[in-house]
Amino acid sequence: MNAPVDVSFFARAAKPLTSYRPYWAKRFGTAPFLPMSRAEMEKLGWDSCDIILVTGDAYVDHPSFGMAVIGRTLEAQGFRVGIIAQPDWQSAEPFKVLGKPNLFWGVTAGNMDSMINRYTADRKIRSDDAYTPGDVGGKRPDRAAIVYSQRCREAYKDVPIILGGIEGSLRRIAHYDYWSDKVRRSIVVDSKCDLLLYGNAERALVEVAHRIAAREPVEKITDVRGTAFVRRPDDESGKGWFEIDSTTVDEPGPVEAHINPYMTTSEQAAAQGASCSKEEGGATDSGAASACGTGASGQNDPNPVIAPIQFVANPALKSKLKVPPREKTVIRLPSYEQVKSDPVLYAHANRVLHLETNPGNARALVQAHGEGVTARDVWINPPPIPLTTAEMDYVFDLPYARSPHPAYADENGSHDGATKIPAWEMIRFSINIMRGCFGGCTFCSITEHEGRIIQSRSEDSIIQEIEDIRDKVKGFTGTISDLGGPTANMYRLGCRSPEIEAACRKPSCVYPGICQNLTTDHGPLIKIYRRGRALKGIKKILIGSGLRYDLAIKSPEYVKELVQHHVGGYLKIAPEHTEQGPLSKMMKPGIGNYDKFKQLFEKFSEEAGKKQFLIPYFIAAHPGTSDEDMMHLAIWLKKNGFRADQVQTFYPSPMATATAMYHSGRNPLTRVRRQMRDEAEETVDIVRGEKRRRLHKAFLRYHDPNNWPLLREALKAMGRADLIGNGKHHLIPTFQPLTDGGYQSARRKNSTPVGQKAEAAKPQGQAAKPGQPQKGRLLTQHTGLPPRVTGSGKPSFKVAARKPR
Repeated sequence: MNAPVDVSFFARAAKPLTSYRPYWAKRFGTAPFLPMSRAEMEKLGWDSCDIILVTGDAYVDHPSFGMAVIGRTLEAQGFRVGIIAQPDWQSAEPFKVLGKPNLFWGVTAGNMDSMINRYTADRKIRSDDAYTPGDVGGKRPDRAAIVYSQRCREAYKDVPIILGGIEGSLRRIAHYDYWSDKVRRSIVVDSKCDLLLYGNAERALVEVAHRIAAREPVEKITDVRGTAFVRRPDDESGKGWFEIDSTTVDEPGPVEAHINPYMTTSEQAAAQGASCSKEEGGATDSGAASACGTGASGQNDPNPVIAPIQFVANPALKSKLKVPPREKTVIRLPSYEQVKSDPVLYAHANRVLHLETNPGNARALVQAHGEGVTARDVWINPPPIPLTTAEMDYVFDLPYARSPHPAYADENGSHDGATKIPAWEMIRFSINIMRGCFGGCTFCSITEHEGRIIQSRSEDSIIQEIEDIRDKVKGFTGTISDLGGPTANMYRLGCRSPEIEAACRKPSCVYPGICQNLTTDHGPLIKIYRRGRALKGIKKILIGSGLRYDLAIKSPEYVKELVQHHVGGYLKIAPEHTEQGPLSKMMKPGIGNYDKFKQLFEKFSEEAGKKQFLIPYFIAAHPGTSDEDMMHLAIWLKKNGFRADQVQTFYPSPMATATAMYHSGRNPLTRVRRQMRDEAEETVDIVRGEKRRRLHKAFLRYHDPNNWPLLREALKAMGRADLIGNGKHHLIPTFQPLTDGGYQSARRKNSTPVGQKAEAAKPQGQAAKPGQPQKGRLLTQHTGLPPRVTGSGKPSFKVAARKPR
């Protein structure tokens, strides 16, 4: 089966990035690094910046960092772009360092949501920040996008503020905020930005930049896809739209059961809790009255039930009814005040938002904030049109320096000492080959930000980047650390039919099973692997991105290629759980797919004569997970010999479907009902409170003696004391060794202090082979596995903690 063609249905409606006439400042040429100071501007011959980008991350000029991509893309359009990275937010003065921007501010919290970056899943402050020189925490404020926007407004009041990044994407409507445990307003309202760009914003930002440069007022720019803004209810620009109430699209009310035609009227009435016998008081409601054949008029009933008349469209005329055009249709979500006070309406709004995410058929959304004179609407235009392969190549082929800004260099001019930026170290020799994910995992934010349409680069562009790393990047030793993206093996996968793709409203292409319209041909990816490792000077290409194993088993040839040539000792995959209850709320495949992949993995590893390991990730405390589910997962882990050293507790990120479950207790994957007929079907078991979350995490770390007292107590309460004992089939022992009661994560145990050489951490008289762990000292996620070789000059003993997606 051939891969999908590059130009899809969506591409025909979008203006190419390369079709704009460059801004006049293009004559200044390309900057080696986008300037962060006046001195750098003067060196480039600039008297001012057209656009100034403010970010919560350190400035690394690499295509894996959003600000670098945005900055270089705007530079290629001819604009002079400056960057203010991690400014002191206590006053507006640091925001004036580059002067007043001629066109607008571009503001982002960084590559991560600032709250997720700063706090653990238990709401504890992190002491580190992988996007900061020296891995130092506290260099950005809470809710950085809002704070930075306020300071930009203070610095230069009349300059438009364009907000972007993942923090803005995930907070574009009223959203549940885990850290304050309440529903917050749209970030468009709280930040007072002029325009929010959500998702991958190159297409929208280039259009907005050229329109502002042409002196078009930013308040008039309301028709760009992938943007959100505030509009007053009486604004004339909002006229001419066909407004639909979201409750008519997906009504959060009772769902009436179908009447069984084989039941008598008496049986029908009895099923509804009523009776047809007048002696028993007659029908008690309109439903029972209709079941008994008396109708709402109550001609045969001394106590008629009055019910409103309902008008429905004539089925014969249904095909002739005129439907308003989707491009001029807006769906009104329940207001901020409504979703704040009603969890059912919150779950409903979240469900409607996710139904309107396909660029081919999504309609605009509007949500009211405030009442009376303070009332305003947050308008959210349909998602941006995905980039074509040619446009992806254009963005990734820009002249990135592929290193941190020289301002972060140490006294030796390098970035490997006290000022090392861990996030850059992690992706230093990696290559992003695609964007997007059609997995639809409910706990993940990738889909909400990048979309479900896979956007792939061309083979030649990827090979060119491998050669650039080989020839230009300092410290490269021949190993590419990753060739992937959000999911390693979704490259060039997509719908067989552009027409079906444009009309589809499914949240996932691979759940509950792989869609029959989805291509699963891994041929183009295999070709890139083979061509890449054949390049002169390339010793190894590893795959560090997460793998979708239910797709991989559709192509045994791909699994063989991957296992025999591209696994550096271990491979990350994410079953997330073993039990059907939580898996159905995650929209993840059953554990049987993992078993099939494991068989292939072991078979091909044995054929290649390699001892390799699978690293399965699991989530504790996800909505829909019972204590029994975690117990069964712990039994599975012990049976399969896994001792997880580093585990992830569910983290409710803004706007994710699983977060809506966590807040509302309802399941937005099905129609949200206010009056539930089947409580077991509609409610979701929510793991709240520190004690229960700690218990679920303890089941994942069943081997840690510090967790045994808690697990013994829980197992006895669950009636599973049979799992307590000293045999190999027991989960935990009866004896309790002396412990300190604490737990230090592998992230810390594996870390070498910044600026300290790895060799210095070894005790005297003991030496470990290069690239090998010292027994009892170094751990990966699962005890005893070797550390990954990243391709840097020295072996990397640090295993990055898995950040929530």
